[in-house]
Amino acid sequence: MTESELAFQRRFKAGERVVPAGGDIILQGHQAASLYTVLSGMAVRSMMLETGQRQVISFVFPGDLVGLQSGIMGQARHTVTAVTETVLCTFPRERVWELFRNQPSRAYDLTWIAAVEEHFLGETVATLGQRDATQRIAWALVRIWRRLVALGMEQDGSVPFPFRQHDLSDALGLSVVHTNRVLVALRNAGLVRLAGRRLEMLEHVQLSQIALVDMEKEDVRPIL
Repeated sequence: MTESELAFQRRFKAGERVVPAGGDIILQGHQAASLYTVLSGMAVRSMMLETGQRQVISFVFPGDLVGLQSGIMGQARHTVTAVTETVLCTFPRERVWELFRNQPSRAYDLTWIAAVEEHFLGETVATLGQRDATQRIAWALVRIWRRLVALGMEQDGSVPFPFRQHDLSDALGLSVVHTNRVLVALRNAGLVRLAGRRLEMLEHVQLSQIALVDMEKEDVRPIL
């Protein structure tokens, strides 16, 4: 950021918020007073259906923006729940338009983040429709692994993975039993290991091939 952008960002920031594991950051149907950038911790986005069933939409990682939907559309269309203790940088919702009026480059970053989320959701729909169970799980693990490695969270060949198998299976449209069976098969094949809330990637290239994911370098993500 330039000096003027950095100065604006400091004025734009309202403070920080800590949400304990299991706490809701944003509730579906409610209007959030703030937008948030995740400084640390992880969360899940989910929707509650009319039947009372919960559907996991995506996972939230450090650097992600939370609450943009509520800030633009007036109310949140999904819930964001902390999986671990999560520290958030807060921005007043009513000041979002200042970005577009006074900081066009930061407004572009905001638009870029929204576009990437839209692309990811499209890729998720394609995954649910065209990848089989093994490919779906491999795709999710590769995507999560790459994101956390890019964030510098790899340690001794593994990254944090605090999500439950139920969250993973829900996000991928699989049963918990089927998800567990595939994970065991991937582990027995020497490709990946999930244990102790850690994800260990043993054969990145081979798992990426199973997931039908190319090995191109990920784009640099802006942070608000």
